[in-house]
Amino acid sequence: METLSQQIPIAENEEVFPLSEQDYFVSEEEYWEKYYGMSDRAYEWNNGILEEKPMGDYLSFLMYRWFCSLLEEYLANRPVGRLAGLEIGFRLAIPGKTSVRKPDLAVVLNENPVPIDLYDRSYKGIFDMCFEFLSDSDHWEAERDTVTKKSEYCRSGVKEYFILDRKGAETAFYRLYHRGSYSEIQPLSGDVICSAVLPGFQFRIPDLYRMPPIVGLSDDPVYREFVSREYQEIRQRAEEAEQRAERLAARLRELGIEDI
Repeated sequence: METLSQQIPIAENEEVFPLSEQDYFVSEEEYWEKYYGMSDRAYEWNNGILEEKPMGDYLSFLMYRWFCSLLEEYLANRPVGRLAGLEIGFRLAIPGKTSVRKPDLAVVLNENPVPIDLYDRSYKGIFDMCFEFLSDSDHWEAERDTVTKKSEYCRSGVKEYFILDRKGAETAFYRLYHRGSYSEIQPLSGDVICSAVLPGFQFRIPDLYRMPPIVGLSDDPVYREFVSREYQEIRQRAEEAEQRAERLAARLRELGIEDI
């Protein structure tokens, strides 16, 4: 049995990580059988190493909820794919290693050759987009998202990978340039991130931290093409009804009828 103090290489040409007290060796078969579906803890599996997903804080939850709502608004109005969460994992087999990751959020496009079924507890293909809300209770947990998973997602063909850090220090957005190589997505107009995987999905980086009410974004030019379309339609109908009432009132005044 290997000792917990050993240095374990995560992947070729990557930083070496020490095993924590919560990380130890299990076979992939044992992982799927005993640990993948545990209800009280979330475990990932990294080439034989069992890794417990760290606990987030309340601010991370608020950012997660806001961003998830934004994605749901987009997909409700442009149903080009499905949003996955709830610890649904996927298997990444790349040269030299195999891992099972449970991204905080993920997207499967309708055009993905492997659809996700309503009753799937794990995804059998490769997610098109992955989102991780950074956990940084210690250095190694932060490195897991910013270094290890970034490399794994890139080498597996995840088309876009967003790291969302509620402190802002490690927030980053990556797009697959070609298989095995990520390039950082450059903001437009200084602070707007646009997705290529989800055409038209965009957001201001500062809004990740301000977390403005989603309904209020329907008047914002960055969001109005996909946010609260139903609300916009209701408001438009209300405005049209008000205009009709004003025209009717003006016509009645012309006829000398003040009250009816």
